Amino acid sequence: MSEGTVSLPWIVIRQDDNGNRYRVGRYATRAEAQKIADSLDDDRGHKQLYWVERIGQNGDGGRN
Repeated sequence: MSEGTVSLPWIVIRQDDNGNRYRVGRYATRAEAQKIADSLDDDRGHKQLYWVERIGQNGDGGRN
């Protein structure tokens, strides 16, 4: 990693009721990503599934 470059290897993924998956955001730490996933999971309304992956963990780390 070069000077001035920020690494954001952790992503939050959302899966909707139809099985479609979306990247919600990228984060520097797993803890930060998990905090976002947990806060989104607590929202009311349609039940969505949120989880955290490290980019490169399963293929490219998420699909749109």
